[in-house]
Amino acid sequence: MLAISLFPLNTVLFPDGHLPLQVFEVRYLDLIKRCIAEDEQFGVVPLLEGSEVQLPEQEQVLSSAGTMARILDWSAPMPGLLRVSCVGTTRFQVRSAERLRHGLWVADVDPLDGDRVVPVPEEQQNVADALAALIRSLEKKQVSTANMHLAPPYRLDDAGWVANRWCELLRLDLRDKQRLLLQDNPVLRLELIQDLLSENGLLASQ
Repeated sequence: MLAISLFPLNTVLFPDGHLPLQVFEVRYLDLIKRCIAEDEQFGVVPLLEGSEVQLPEQEQVLSSAGTMARILDWSAPMPGLLRVSCVGTTRFQVRSAERLRHGLWVADVDPLDGDRVVPVPEEQQNVADALAALIRSLEKKQVSTANMHLAPPYRLDDAGWVANRWCELLRLDLRDKQRLLLQDNPVLRLELIQDLLSENGLLASQ
């Protein structure tokens, strides 16, 4: 069990996913500054109800699972603003969470095992091919890695990595993304993504 600080967001961060943040609330500025100074990670959890920005009398309902985030780079373009680039590391399940007086959430969590490294099965190769084509298209348009939310190395032969990138890219309900995050079998996660892509006509036929 670990005691961590939480950063609730209207998104789901997956392991190896890249997350840019603009931080301006005092509670999160203090958290990010501490993480930078002490080389600590923080937990990103989906916000199921409520606003990312603290509002009076508004309740926040947090997901019961999330992903640890490690800070890769940061800048302070002006006082009271930090721009931070993060990468997802370890998934976790929340045992208990508490909101402190100044608004920061802290939690006791159980880390979850990382995905086994499994090659993309032949039956799901079109899912990896579609992701490779999307990356090539974005690079051709000179979209920055920060705006792509994708960054090298591109592990297009790794079933879990390919599935996770599609989980982040597809417009799914946060609860659906949370279920995918908690799916322990990376090949099954990839199969579920294949079904979603096929239903939306986003895959070439095998």
